[in-house]
Amino acid sequence: MPIAVGSSAPDFTLKSKSASGLADVKLSANFGSKNTVLLFFPLAFTGVCTQEFCDITAGLGQYAGLGAEVIGISVDSPFAQEAWANQHKITIKLVSDLNKEVTKAYGVLFPMLAGVGDTSARAAFVIGKDGVVHYAEQTATPKDLPNFELVKAALAKLG
Repeated sequence: MPIAVGSSAPDFTLKSKSASGLADVKLSANFGSKNTVLLFFPLAFTGVCTQEFCDITAGLGQYAGLGAEVIGISVDSPFAQEAWANQHKITIKLVSDLNKEVTKAYGVLFPMLAGVGDTSARAAFVIGKDGVVHYAEQTATPKDLPNFELVKAALAKLG
């Protein structure tokens, strides 16, 4: 069960990989300046995840226009995430929750996905500049996508 709307968003510092190397991404760095959309996804290099992140990349300007940064979180290593992003031209900031601590803190651990192990469930959160969760959704199955119209509506309300 994802953490509730109105809760303080659990802060995190996770690793992201790009051509310039590994970098720390801290959620609270956005507090006070911009809203954040957190998109938890099960695994890189899988069909539904690839389609979701290619679609979000294509519409990234809509989120920027709503004053939000989009961050994708999975239990993949930052190196696998970088290879996936490069292969599919995904430009969303991807961060690695390899130890699953952030996935657990947000209440979106998916046990034994396809019999291979625990992953992040597919989930979306809107975190306001105030550090509070303003939208929370975990999809019924990993094959289902979040309701991105509701995500955008939550961002529009935040201004």
